[in-house]
Amino acid sequence: MHCVHQDRFRSSVRRTVRGAASLAKRRTGNRIDLALWPLTPYLHFMRLRVVDLETTGGGRSAEIIEVGFVDVLRDGDGWKAMPPVSKLFRPRGEISFHAMAVHHLTPAHFCADDPHCDEYALRKMFAEPADVMVAHSARFERGLIADTAVGGVPWICTVRSAKAVWPQAPGNSNQVLRYWRGFPLDPALADPAHRAGPDAWVTAHILMDLLKESTVEQMIAWTNEPRRLDRIPFGKHRGEPWTEPPDDYLRWMAGQGEMDADVVAAARLELERRAGGVTGPLAVGPDAG
Repeated sequence: MHCVHQDRFRSSVRRTVRGAASLAKRRTGNRIDLALWPLTPYLHFMRLRVVDLETTGGGRSAEIIEVGFVDVLRDGDGWKAMPPVSKLFRPRGEISFHAMAVHHLTPAHFCADDPHCDEYALRKMFAEPADVMVAHSARFERGLIADTAVGGVPWICTVRSAKAVWPQAPGNSNQVLRYWRGFPLDPALADPAHRAGPDAWVTAHILMDLLKESTVEQMIAWTNEPRRLDRIPFGKHRGEPWTEPPDDYLRWMAGQGEMDADVVAAARLELERRAGGVTGPLAVGPDAG
């Protein structure tokens, strides 16, 4: 099918799905998660976009200074990765030395004509529509890329998916998985590590390997599950297992709208367990990139 027809088909699918979800919400009052909508009938027209970001640091003020992506498309019964695309963006603030030590991007890599990264720049870079966004430890990329910059499509986290599919793996970073799975990657595309284009290329091959043993829908579902925590990450009960704090403290956490959604989910899960609704251990540790 001609690519223009594919684009029109995907756009029609998105309009149909979103329209159905909107109608269901009006009739039932419940929000329908589009990430759980069946995608299998549309696999042959699907574009999975693997993205990787490099930033000025790890805090809330971090800026994107490099974006890399690789589109993964259906190829017969398998999948193929398109060539990586990457772009540098000039930071407004300083790059931390810790960040430089990881990606080796310094102020010398940028000039006054380089654009800053904002939602408009990302929309321009992602002008070709994708059906699913993918990242390794997608929580990080998803926190920096607005849903409106990618059309509100669902995400796949290849860390969570790898943990589910390969629990025996020696680690879950994309470079550990690269060598453990034995990918024969061209160094010209896969190196150096911790640069956006090469990391997206490695993650794209992890994704294609995962797709041999799982489905797009299943990986989206794993990605949307709350991150399960075995200990309280902050506050006066920091470091304690969830079984230790009193009910009133857990109820306070469970009612906080601005708190980390995974922490709120863990507090609610423990309250349900105490009420007899859930049995068994709470969790394993958090995601590791």
